[in-house]
Amino acid sequence: MSTPTGYLRFIRENLPFLATGALLSFLSSFGQTFFISIFGGEIREAYGLSNGDWGLIYMIGTGASAVVMVFAGGLADRFRVRTLGIVVVLLLASACLFMAFNAVAALLPFVIFALRFTGQGMTTHVSTVAMARWFVATRGRALAVASFGFMLGEATLPLTMVWLKSFIDWRTLWVCFAVFCVLACFVLYRLLRLERTPQSMAAMEQSAGMFSKHWTRSEALRHPLFWAMVPAVMSFSGFGTAFWFHQVHFAEIKGWSHLALVSVFPLGTFALAFSTIGYGWAIDRFGATRLLPIYLIPLVVAFVLHWYAPSLAWTAFAVILMGIAGGGQATLLNACWAEFYGTRHIGSIKSAAAALMVLGSAIGPGLSGWLIDIGVGFEVQQLGYAAVFAFAALILIVPTRRARQALSNAA
Repeated sequence: MSTPTGYLRFIRENLPFLATGALLSFLSSFGQTFFISIFGGEIREAYGLSNGDWGLIYMIGTGASAVVMVFAGGLADRFRVRTLGIVVVLLLASACLFMAFNAVAALLPFVIFALRFTGQGMTTHVSTVAMARWFVATRGRALAVASFGFMLGEATLPLTMVWLKSFIDWRTLWVCFAVFCVLACFVLYRLLRLERTPQSMAAMEQSAGMFSKHWTRSEALRHPLFWAMVPAVMSFSGFGTAFWFHQVHFAEIKGWSHLALVSVFPLGTFALAFSTIGYGWAIDRFGATRLLPIYLIPLVVAFVLHWYAPSLAWTAFAVILMGIAGGGQATLLNACWAEFYGTRHIGSIKSAAAALMVLGSAIGPGLSGWLIDIGVGFEVQQLGYAAVFAFAALILIVPTRRARQALSNAA
C-alpha cells in the first residue's frame, strides 16, 4: 500500500508533469458549471432571463461544445501538451474576455460554447489524457494528483467569487480570469521543456487494453462496455451540473442565503480530496474495473438528502457524499478508458467520452430549468436523479465482470 511518504516521493520525482496536470485542471474551473453558475444571478439579471431561458442557453452552448469535442479531442494524440495545452488555455482566456465584454443576449450561447469547450472540455481533456499516457503503473496516483487542481478551484473559488462580487463588478472579474490564463501559459511552457511527442511515446511506453490490443475509437464505440459506461458518464455530469447550476435557486427554495449554501461546498471538496487519494491508490492496487460499479452509490444517497434537507446540515452531508463519489469520477473513468482500450489512441477515445460528459452537462441544466419553469420543484427533481444514479451503477456490474476476464486472459 502507498504510504504518504510514497505519495510525496512520487510527486517529487514527477513534479513537472504532475504540476502540469494540476494547473490545467485548475484552469478548467473557468469553464466549469460550479464556477459559471456563481455568476448566474448577475447574468440572468443583465440579460432579463428566467431560469428556463438561462438553462436553455447553457444547454445549447454546452451541447455544441460536446459535438466539437468529438473532433478536437483527437488532437491530444498528435500534439505535445506544451503546444496544445497552451493554445487551449489562450483560447480559454479569449472566452473569458468574451463573457466580460458581451452585451447581447443573442450571443450568450456562443459565450457559453467558448467557455465550456475550452474550459470544461479541452483543458480537462488535455490534462487527463496526459496523465493516462505519461503514467502506466502509477496512472491512478497521477490522475489523483492532477485532479487536485480542480479541487483547489472548487474549494476556493466559489466563496472567493461571492465575496469579490460584493465590491468588484462581475464583468471586471472575468477580465482578471483572462489575464490569469495568459500568465499560466508561461508556467506551462517552463514545466514542459523536456516533454516528448505522443508519437515518440507510442513505440516505447504505450500500454495495451483488453485482449492485448490497442483499440481505435471506432472499435471502442462498437464495444458494449463503452455504452454500458455512458449512463455513468452522463448522469454525474448532467445532474451534478444541474445542482451546481441552480445553486442560487436551490438556496432560495430552501430559505437559505447563497453565501450560506456555498459555505458548505468546501466540505465536499475536502471529501473529494481524500476520496481521490483513496481511489488513486485503489486503482493502482486493484484496477479500475473492480471499483467502477460502486462509486455512484454515494450519489444515490446524496440526492435523496438534497430532496429531504430540512436544514443546511443535511445538505452539507449530501455535498460530502457528492465529494466522495467525485473522487471516483475524477480518477476511475479516466483510468478505465486506458485500462480497457489501451493508450495509443486514448486521446480520440476519451474525446468521445468527454463529448458525452459535456453533453450530459448540457442536458442537466436545460432539463432542470425547463422542469422548474413548468412547476416541477427542483427539490423533487433530486429523487429522479437519485434513481438514475442507481440505474447507472446496476448496469455496470455484468460488463465490468466480463472486462476483468478479458484483461486477465490477456495478461
